[in-house]
Amino acid sequence: MLRWPVSLYVGLFRLVFGGRFKCFGRGTAVIFPAGVDGAQNIALGDDVYIAYKTYLAALPHTGHTDCLLQIGAGSCIGRFNHIYATQRVVLGTNVLTANNVYISDNLHGYRNPDVPIMHQPIVQNGVVEIGDGSWLGHNVCVLGVRVGRHCVIGANSVVTRDIPDHCVAVGAPAVIIRRYDPIDQVWRTTQPDGSFDTTPTRPPMPRSPAS
Repeated sequence: MLRWPVSLYVGLFRLVFGGRFKCFGRGTAVIFPAGVDGAQNIALGDDVYIAYKTYLAALPHTGHTDCLLQIGAGSCIGRFNHIYATQRVVLGTNVLTANNVYISDNLHGYRNPDVPIMHQPIVQNGVVEIGDGSWLGHNVCVLGVRVGRHCVIGANSVVTRDIPDHCVAVGAPAVIIRRYDPIDQVWRTTQPDGSFDTTPTRPPMPRSPAS
């Protein structure tokens, strides 16, 4: 339950700025954002919660006039997140992010070594999709890739390649360490490519009798 000063702010934000968004769902709350750029390209579903000082941007810096940042119904975005689309970033329904998460479908160009990177063009990376029901831990970065449904991405991970549905991935770059087995209906350890680990478990070494 939002405390009344925050609830008042949420109502004022909706009244003043809600109409500027591509979509601003019922029950959606944006709490003191660090900034919102390109609201006309941002679609927020019903009951979305955007926590304190998160920055949202959807600007066609790479020439994509259909630029879109979409956050699905029931999703909860943590504090100090930074989500930036220049083409397409889509979070599904009931996605949860911790604090300080960075999600982007673009990066700074660095092709010319004689020009400062800040003065080089923004380069379009891959489309970003975060599947329904997934959880991104503290300080996670997702860079131009897809994360499947009901995935867990561990804290401080940097996701630079697609992660299938029902996986746990950690590291920089992130690799899959666990995946749900629908046949046995259990979560099993995996190789980094997501294949199930078939290494036999070693029996414990026998203990020598006490002298």
